[in-house]
Amino acid sequence: MAKNIKAYKHADKRSHTPSTEEAGMEQNNPKVKGKEELDLPKNPIVHRGQDPELFWMNKYGADETDDRLQVDIRSLYRHEHISPELLVNGLYKLKKETNGNGQPTLFDAFGNSFELDELEKPTSYYTHQDGWSNRLIQGDSLLVMTSLLEREGMAGKVQCIYMDPPYGIKYGSNWQMQLNKRDVKDGSDEYLTGEPEMIKAYRDTWELGIHSYLSYMRDRLLVAKELMTESGSCFVQISDENVHLVRSLMDEVFGSENFVSLISFRKTGSQSSSLIGVINDYLILYAKNKNEFETKFRKLYKKVSLKEVDDYNQIMLASGKIRKEKISIEERENPSSLPTGSKAFQATSLQSDGRSNNVDYKFEFEGKTYQPASDAHWKTSINGLKKLSEKNRITKTKNGNTLRYVRFFEDFPLREMNSNWNDTYAPSAKEKEYVVQTSIDVIQRCILMTTDPGDLVLDPTCGSGTTAYVAEQWGRRWITIDTSRIALNIAKTRLMTALFPYYYLYDEVHRGLIVNGAGHANAADIRNGFVYETVPHITLKSLANDEPAETEILYDKPKADNKRIRVSGPFTVETLQNFEPIAPGELEKKDSGATDITSFEQKIFQHLKSAGIKNGLKNETAIFTRVEPLASAYIHAEGFYQTEKGECKAFFHIGPQFGTVSRQAVNEAVKECRNRGGANWLIILGFSFESDISNVTETTSVGTFEVTKVRMADDLLQEGLLKKDKKAASFMTIGEPDVKLHKEKDSVTVEIAGMDIYDPIKDVVKSFNREDIAYWMVDDDYDGANFIVKQVFFCGGDDEFDKWRKALEKTVKVEIDEDAWERLYKHISHPIAYKKGKKIAVRVISQFGEESTKVLSL
Repeated sequence: MAKNIKAYKHADKRSHTPSTEEAGMEQNNPKVKGKEELDLPKNPIVHRGQDPELFWMNKYGADETDDRLQVDIRSLYRHEHISPELLVNGLYKLKKETNGNGQPTLFDAFGNSFELDELEKPTSYYTHQDGWSNRLIQGDSLLVMTSLLEREGMAGKVQCIYMDPPYGIKYGSNWQMQLNKRDVKDGSDEYLTGEPEMIKAYRDTWELGIHSYLSYMRDRLLVAKELMTESGSCFVQISDENVHLVRSLMDEVFGSENFVSLISFRKTGSQSSSLIGVINDYLILYAKNKNEFETKFRKLYKKVSLKEVDDYNQIMLASGKIRKEKISIEERENPSSLPTGSKAFQATSLQSDGRSNNVDYKFEFEGKTYQPASDAHWKTSINGLKKLSEKNRITKTKNGNTLRYVRFFEDFPLREMNSNWNDTYAPSAKEKEYVVQTSIDVIQRCILMTTDPGDLVLDPTCGSGTTAYVAEQWGRRWITIDTSRIALNIAKTRLMTALFPYYYLYDEVHRGLIVNGAGHANAADIRNGFVYETVPHITLKSLANDEPAETEILYDKPKADNKRIRVSGPFTVETLQNFEPIAPGELEKKDSGATDITSFEQKIFQHLKSAGIKNGLKNETAIFTRVEPLASAYIHAEGFYQTEKGECKAFFHIGPQFGTVSRQAVNEAVKECRNRGGANWLIILGFSFESDISNVTETTSVGTFEVTKVRMADDLLQEGLLKKDKKAASFMTIGEPDVKLHKEKDSVTVEIAGMDIYDPIKDVVKSFNREDIAYWMVDDDYDGANFIVKQVFFCGGDDEFDKWRKALEKTVKVEIDEDAWERLYKHISHPIAYKKGKKIAVRVISQFGEESTKVLSL
């Protein structure tokens, strides 16, 4: 790796967690067996019946007696490991390194998380510490934060939380359905999400309107608070529609004494309205402990021009005389038109409230004796006043009865950021890259005010990944969460291909330590901060006491090295546990009580009989003459359909109504299908699938049966949400990627030759088209337990890596590998060294966020 291409590393650690391939191995871990549920008070601050309180329907349950929040504790699984520093390595021609400190290694990126013995793994989860990598997690934010809190012991670890929840949107709002499609139309059925996790989040959040919304927010804020450090802060971005309710809610979670600020920021240039147009959104800021927060708070400053500050309205000429005329509008607009050598100033008070017995009050100025008001005192000593006079820093009021301090505009031409941010609107639509994207400036200010480099930032509402992007830019660690596969993939590609300025670390400049010297005794630590620009702040005190001017640190102006570039640090993509083992006793409860599940299954059976299952490869449709439910944990029904050979039987495994079909559940279904026998088809019905579930042929003692993934029609989820109900739609088989190996001498390449991709917008399975694949990734030495992204290709793209190329050529000045660069937008991989027995894992992601993984053995 060229020395001038860097990614910041963090000395912090994180708990070792299972990978997706190891899902279930943690079940015997003491941490997993010891506690199954998080239990917190729903109202930790307010004394019911004594303090003012916000009430809503079902706040304390249907009977108003449930005052505890109880959340299931689930596992998080490492799905992918991504190090952009490793990815960029293959895009230029590397000169021989002479110091042995060039190429990054997996240990540099992820620590020792891949070196555990198989027998040690179950007991090492949650106790063994891995090197830090940032985290992009798919799942319900409440369950994910609970897992971080209880499984991984992250209580008191998060410095800043930024939440951008739905403001109160309706289901017909703008959901981005494809990674490459941003021309979304509000309210159109065509653009309504079909992702099960998203629909569940919608139904949970808005079933009772604002009442459900407030419960949704309360639950997540309660768990988030447990994750925060004592000096930690929580921002909630919200519109004027519900800002008053959410602030009252946060009073109950954090305590009104920990309210810090209500920040207004501009979101649009203008807004048409029959009444008053709304151009602002709001940030509600609370601290966990306001006294501790004050020690962490970092003031931010904004450079201002003379036309932005009305209070500097007088002019002192070069001669030291004060001009009678105030500054004109023209002079404010064009300060160069001011008289040569003149300075703008404001006359401010020289007195402070309160009488002091130890101060000489009489001061002579220009032949007249002055003293402060009877209930005030001078801001400095008489000697200090004399020095101010000598420096021409004292003037008189118009009537000559009061002395004022002359504060020049140039003493400190910056202003502290206050709670009114009018400069956050980006007028160019091009600056908004995604359907739902908050201004970078807004999140940047929040993070810079409340954290330092190395601190941990959490965003439970990932969206397009702006919080993670900003945290990465400013050297903070980050965790971000979303239920949407589309959102997570947008964030993942954005972070994989991001480019940032390289900011000098304090340790490398002032202590001569080694950057990214992981484990080295002389390693620079990002927690000691950057080298920042500073500005002198001339004050009355410094002038009166002949002291050097104070300096203010500009935390948003670290010094950058223009000869180095920086990519994102290592991060993992993770998923929430989907598999839920069902005991026989629980199965009986489920059959007797879950009327909504029964209704859901009956609708599936009706669709199977009326529309059937369409085979995307052969263009055939299997219509089922009858479908009967089965009392089984993993085989939920049997169905009969006609073939050329007569009537055949199929078994059905029905995945969760609002979730992802897990590999473990499929394995259990395959076992049961073998035991039952008599069927030649096992159909796995689901709305989404873990990426390592494959269509396979299973062999038994009495023959074979096919295992097929089948995507259920979205209208089963969207009932009651669409403007027009769909007719019964066929269920679609999901094809596997057709991956081929090409061997040439001592290397091989991987080719994506074909794939069937389900299009939820048109409700069809489409045969392979290069533009239907968002991107695909390769682990060229797959160990069977950890998918490490070694190569990535954007088949449907053409500019994802343009910033990298420009930086490599112009900033770092390395020789580009043109062949490797051309392959970035193709369907053939970079060459891979051949080694017998080596495994290559290939993961393909469609424009709709659907994943498929194939493992090849050499």
